[in-house]
Amino acid sequence: MTHGPYVSFSYLTPGVDYQELDLAPEFDRVPAYDGKLSEQDAHRAARLLDESLVISLHDHPVRFPADMRETPEYNRGGRQHTAFAGLAASGMTVVFDNMMDGTACVTGNAPWRWDDVITDLGMRQADIAHQDEVLVVRRVADIEAAHRDGKVGVVFGLEAATPIENEIDRLDVLYGLGLRQIGIAYSDSNALGSGLAEPVDGGLTALGHRAVRRMDQLGLAIDISHSSDRTSLDVCRASTNPVLMTHAGARAVWDIPRMKPDDVLRAVADTGGVIGMSAAPHTTLSAAHPRHTIDSVMDHFQYCLDLVGLDHVTFGPDTLYGDHVGLHTVFAHLLAPSGADDAPPHQKVAYVEGLENPTENFLNICGWLVQHGFSDEDIRAVVGGNVLRALRAIWV
Repeated sequence: MTHGPYVSFSYLTPGVDYQELDLAPEFDRVPAYDGKLSEQDAHRAARLLDESLVISLHDHPVRFPADMRETPEYNRGGRQHTAFAGLAASGMTVVFDNMMDGTACVTGNAPWRWDDVITDLGMRQADIAHQDEVLVVRRVADIEAAHRDGKVGVVFGLEAATPIENEIDRLDVLYGLGLRQIGIAYSDSNALGSGLAEPVDGGLTALGHRAVRRMDQLGLAIDISHSSDRTSLDVCRASTNPVLMTHAGARAVWDIPRMKPDDVLRAVADTGGVIGMSAAPHTTLSAAHPRHTIDSVMDHFQYCLDLVGLDHVTFGPDTLYGDHVGLHTVFAHLLAPSGADDAPPHQKVAYVEGLENPTENFLNICGWLVQHGFSDEDIRAVVGGNVLRALRAIWV
């Protein structure tokens, strides 16, 4: 992939119809990561990033407020700024973007409803339509075009199907409006199934089974990252398409509900699906690396690789342009049930070194893989090839 010039504009400029906020920078918010690569390894990592088809299964490629306490107000304005400059410099071919995040779809003072999702989906695509470096991906051919033309593709998704309520036909509407990936539940249960924070795991409901069947028919990729264990297993049994775990890790490596047990990881792989490693702060830690860095995340990667094989592992770093730890503080009342409070002892960090934002993620991932003896072929598979194979079987 050949990077084009940085694109920093957006048609969503501040004005009478948009409240101006101080947004976090797309570059240099924190010191650059030093992976201590040799000159030869650094050159090889850069070459692989430039040549490979690279897909992030989960990131938030938008600019957040510099003061994360302003995030709810910013989101409610319906005008998030796509980080065009950051994307152009990222080396990614495609990023799966869950828009306003799952936290907006769960119980709260003002949870994200159906009309909000439609507004968000339309506004984001209107923003992208006014530039030429980023394109919306709706089919595999769009991914191939982005790779060929040196552009970045965005796949729109939702972390939870909660906003469809009990209306299966809304899945068709979302698909028609460009959505191509959807989660079942985000921590809290909904009409489709149980979330991972529930004390009683009810699994996939009858409506959930019908929804999975419709998702398969439409070609909506299904994500179980925030679903309960039983719901995840039920989805893998019910779906006729590969199932995605876009951003999580292995519970055997770090014992919190947000991570997935071995039987769920195997079930995802058995569908032909892929498992994306997350780097959301203070989640994918490990006993070997309890201070959260890229090395902690790679402990989950190596464990999953050994468990299910290289063909079923990839990355969904779940990063953004802004203070991710600060965002978790703002939404602590919604995120705490994911298990952070009951986690093994670990050191708190201000950010995850090596995987802090969508621009730096995959260069550092390639560097780590080069440094640890992975072949070019295997690196190309885990940074994008595995996801592309699964999407060919999911998207119609």
